[in-house]
Amino acid sequence: MLNKWEELRLIARCVAGDDRQAFGQLVEEYNDGLRRFLLNLTLGDASLTDDLAQETFIKVYLSLRSYQGIARFRTWLYRIAYNEFYMYMRRRRETGEDERGYGNVADTVSPYDARDASIDVQQCLKILSEPERTAVLLFYLDDRPIKEISAIMQMPQGTVKSHLSRAKAKMATMF
Repeated sequence: MLNKWEELRLIARCVAGDDRQAFGQLVEEYNDGLRRFLLNLTLGDASLTDDLAQETFIKVYLSLRSYQGIARFRTWLYRIAYNEFYMYMRRRRETGEDERGYGNVADTVSPYDARDASIDVQQCLKILSEPERTAVLLFYLDDRPIKEISAIMQMPQGTVKSHLSRAKAKMATMF
C-alpha cells in the first residue's frame, strides 16, 4: 500500500511529464479495491463495473492536475468513481431505461421470501437506497472511517451515520 508521499510523488511524475508508468502504478495499486467498490455498487454487474472503472481511471488521468492533495488520493479516486456511478444512474432514469435493480428496489425483495431463501449480501444491498448502499459498502466492506466516507459522498458525517443506521434497520428486516 502506498503512503501519502509515494502517492504524491507518482502524481507529480504524471503531471510533470505525462508519465504513464507512474499512472500505471497508481492504477495497479487501487484497481482491485475500486473494482470491488463498483461491483458492489452495481450489485454484481461485472460488465458495468468494468465500464465504470475504465471511465473513472480516464477521468482521474485527465484531472490529475486538479488533485490538490488535501484528501488522500484513494478518497479522491473513490469520489470520482461514485460520481461516475451516480451519473450513470441519472442517465438511466432520464432515458427511462430499466434500472435492473440498481436503485431503491425494496419492492423487489420481500423480507418473507428472503427468510425462506438463503440471504446473501447482494439481496441485502438491493433494499437500500444508493446513499445507504454506498455508506454500507465503504464502512463495512472497505473499512473506511466515517470522515473519509463523508468526503467521498460529499455529505456531513452525521448524514453518513444516519444512512448507516437506516441501512442496518432495513437489513435487519431481512433476517
